[in-house]
Amino acid sequence: MEYTTVTETDTAGRELDDLAPVYEAVFAEPPYNEGPRDVAEFLERYQREHKTPGFRLVLARDGGELTGFAYGLPLASTTGWWSGFLDTDLPKEFTREDGQRTFVVMELAVLASWRGRGVGRALHTALLDGVTAERVTLTVRPEAPAATWYEHLDYQLVGLTQPWDGAPVYRSMIKPRQP
Repeated sequence: MEYTTVTETDTAGRELDDLAPVYEAVFAEPPYNEGPRDVAEFLERYQREHKTPGFRLVLARDGGELTGFAYGLPLASTTGWWSGFLDTDLPKEFTREDGQRTFVVMELAVLASWRGRGVGRALHTALLDGVTAERVTLTVRPEAPAATWYEHLDYQLVGLTQPWDGAPVYRSMIKPRQP
């Protein structure tokens, strides 16, 4: 398995054609059951996010074929990331962002035939390698097998969030980084 980290905007943009079918295959599975509209929203979101300073993409390839990917970026000072919690009120100091404090894992996807082989862990490790943020955050559907997996990676529950009207409920998780 070959892992490649991409931080250059133009290169990250060119990878979208390879990312789309992996995203579509992974998130068509339960509990996500995403369809064409969700894939289109992913494509649109990625087109914006890959241009963010600090954006990182990691690709896992076997013989040139993409088997998984992960990407993330720093939270901007204007982020709405810490909004929409259903079960907690977060202190102002917790939600303060400055573009460097928190790195968010936006997506981590591994094709079903490659799960259980360490690909996800290697993607996660490579994604965070060199990140200087004091903490890492992500959201995950509570019913997804990945929710337990992230707990094994030492992510802690912040609370349940519904980030937009009609969105599913997600577990918001955070992991402090070692100084």
